[in-house]
Amino acid sequence: MLFSKLLPKEGNFFELFNQHADRTVEAALAFQQLVLNYSDVHLRAKYNQDVDNAERAADRVTHEVNRLIHTTFITPIDREQIHGLINLMDDVADLLQDSAETMALYDIHHMTDEIMRLTDLSVKCCQRVQAAVRLLGKIAEQPTAEAALKTCEEIDQLESDADRVMRSALSKLFREEPDVREVIKLKAIYELLETITDKCEDVANQIEGIVLENS
Repeated sequence: MLFSKLLPKEGNFFELFNQHADRTVEAALAFQQLVLNYSDVHLRAKYNQDVDNAERAADRVTHEVNRLIHTTFITPIDREQIHGLINLMDDVADLLQDSAETMALYDIHHMTDEIMRLTDLSVKCCQRVQAAVRLLGKIAEQPTAEAALKTCEEIDQLESDADRVMRSALSKLFREEPDVREVIKLKAIYELLETITDKCEDVANQIEGIVLENS
C-alpha cells in the first residue's frame, strides 16, 4: 500500500480536457436551444437548467484537473500549460451560464437576429475548441499537430466574424432602438456573447502554444 503511493503517477489530463470540452459544447447547444425557443416559457426554463447543469459538470472537471496538478508526479505537458488551458476552457462554460442568467435577470422579451448570429458563432467556436482539444493527446505526430493548429486558425476566424457581427449589432441598436433600457440590456447581451468567442480564441492561443512547444 505504501509502495504504491510512492510510485510516480501520471494523471489522465487529456481525457479530462475532452470531458470538459464535451460539457461546454452541451452548454452551448442548450443555450442555442434556449435562444431558439425563447418565446416558450417552459422550454426556456428547461434549457436554462440544461445550461446550468452542463456548466456545473464542467466545473467539477476543472476542480479535478486542478487537484491532479498538485498530486501528479509526472504530467504529459507543463503544469502551467495544464492550469492555463483548463481555466480558460472553464471561462467559456461560465460565460455561457452568465449569458443565460443575464437574459433572465434583464427580462429580455425577444431574441434579435444579432443574438441568433452571435449564438451560432459561439456554438461553432465551442465545437472547434472541442475538436482541437481532442487532438492534444497525439500532437507528437506531425499531421495531428498540424490539424490542431488549423483548427485553432478556424477559431480565430470565427472570433473575427463575431467581432464584425458585434460592431454591426451595436450600430443598428444605437440607431434604431428608441428605448434606452432596451439598448442597455441588449448591449450587455451582445457583449457577453461576443466575449464567449473571445475566450474561445484565448483557448485556441493556449492550444497553439502547447502544440508548438510539445510537437
